[in-house]
Amino acid sequence: MVRLTVDLIAKSSNHFKKKRGLSLSEYLKTLTHLHFSNKNIESVGDLSMCRNLTVLYLYDNQMTYISNLHFAFKLTHLYMQNNNITHIDNLYNLQKLSKLYLGGNRIAVVEGLEQLHELKELHLENQRLEPGEKLLFDPRTLLSLDSLCVLNINNNNIDDIRDLAVLKEIQHFSAADNELHNMEELEDVFSLWPQLLLMDLSGNPVCKKPKYRDRMITECKRLEALDGKEIHELTRQFLVNWKASKEAKKRKNNKHVPSDSSIPCSLTSKSLNSSSTSWSHLQPRQHAGLESPTVSLV
Repeated sequence: MVRLTVDLIAKSSNHFKKKRGLSLSEYLKTLTHLHFSNKNIESVGDLSMCRNLTVLYLYDNQMTYISNLHFAFKLTHLYMQNNNITHIDNLYNLQKLSKLYLGGNRIAVVEGLEQLHELKELHLENQRLEPGEKLLFDPRTLLSLDSLCVLNINNNNIDDIRDLAVLKEIQHFSAADNELHNMEELEDVFSLWPQLLLMDLSGNPVCKKPKYRDRMITECKRLEALDGKEIHELTRQFLVNWKASKEAKKRKNNKHVPSDSSIPCSLTSKSLNSSSTSWSHLQPRQHAGLESPTVSLV
């Protein structure tokens, strides 16, 4: 089992070898970045001497859990994608963390992020879930992510994002290759995301529905690109004007349609009686062998 320790850092660091005047503890205090991706690492040991660490690369390893990062008060970027992590935990001390990469793991529930109030980017794409599972979100975590601007949840069997409506600061949203299908539910969520600039929903059933692109563009007022395609301002303005014109016409039509209560009862009865009399001479004659058609009054 490969464990990330200070000894492994010392053995692996050419930079340390060049700084022969420094002790190991002094050298570890100077570290701000650690690159240990694709090293078959299964766990993290005591790295508390790396107290100035700001960026940690641990992607493409064999880790099954997150631990021993409580010392990293200054950590801003954590890359742990493509491991075997099943739960998000032990991150409560990383209060300066702004970017968290956890894609390609085995996470079924997004939780344990309640203390990360400075988190700007959260990447959770391509979780290796059990058959029939979909990525779920703890409401407490969602409510705490009030600074989140970038969210990537591609390919996680997600069929409903209404719980994400509380993420008011979202600017970049990727939910490609999921099971999203309800246009109205999506519009309800996006109407609450006024900062949304880039969005990718490609590979979802909803993309095949009529007017999908037009409706997304008109709902997301600041959207610059949808499903990898740029949105031109002329296109947006045309669609917005068309929608406004359609809604105005609908309101006008509704305004001029009289209700039943506005028609005098006596006039209605008289009209119906008159209609019955005037239609009586139009009844078709009966011919032998032919069925007489029925005239219905609507």
